[in-house]
Amino acid sequence: QVQLVESGGGLMQAGGSLRLSCAASGRTFSTYTMGWFRQAPGKEREFVSAINWSGANTYYADSVKGRFTISRDNAKNTVYLQMNSLKPEDTAVYYCATGTRWPVSATRNYDYWGQGTQVTVSS
Repeated sequence: QVQLVESGGGLMQAGGSLRLSCAASGRTFSTYTMGWFRQAPGKEREFVSAINWSGANTYYADSVKGRFTISRDNAKNTVYLQMNSLKPEDTAVYYCATGTRWPVSATRNYDYWGQGTQVTVSS
């Protein structure tokens, strides 16, 4: 069993930055792929980014590539999402999740989810 708690969301003007954190419980955190997804009102949950267990491999949706950076600290059981150059279309609830299957972009391959944190970007 893994519990995930996201934090760091908020209201930001376009062009600004936010850093999301996801703290995980459980001793096996370092064995999981960690992913970030987002869901805007009226839309399906979509993949944002993922990082493999060691942090050596990272993956990004085209819409955030070059603006967002995912990282993890296995000693702190925490994964981060640094979001720069924010755009109004980044507005969504952001969720972190743990998974062990591929592809990392598919929600069906994640077993545990956090409750989400709201990110709102104003123009």
